[in-house]
Amino acid sequence: MEIEEIKKILPHRYPFLLVDRVLEIKEEDIKGIKNVTVNEPFFEGHFPDFAVMPGVLIIEAMAQLGGVLVFQKFKKEENVTPVFLGIERARFKKMVKPGDTLLMHVKIKKMRATVAWLEADAKVGEEKVAEAELLVGIAEK
Repeated sequence: MEIEEIKKILPHRYPFLLVDRVLEIKEEDIKGIKNVTVNEPFFEGHFPDFAVMPGVLIIEAMAQLGGVLVFQKFKKEENVTPVFLGIERARFKKMVKPGDTLLMHVKIKKMRATVAWLEADAKVGEEKVAEAELLVGIAEK
């Protein structure tokens, strides 16, 4: 799934759209990427002399990818959008820097009605950089 298809699902736009491509999507899990470039606006103010992607944005990127996954279960319905509802057990294991590609994997742990509990992680290469349990739902626009 390329960026134009992602933009049809997620309400985010630059600079807050943090999923560049969906690599694989199945019934219960999804894989996608975020290319981290030096031109990202957050690098101006977040440790400007030591460029590190803010952890909260790594979590947001995983939640957006999870939103794409959860939306797939409701795509026949009009006027709905995925929303980020909660986060638990977030851990950051390594810094993410310009030039890195975040490979994110999100899977549904449990789902009830329009709310999904997700397990998410992000890697750079083979090294895990972050993990969290996320809560994503579907809301009417």
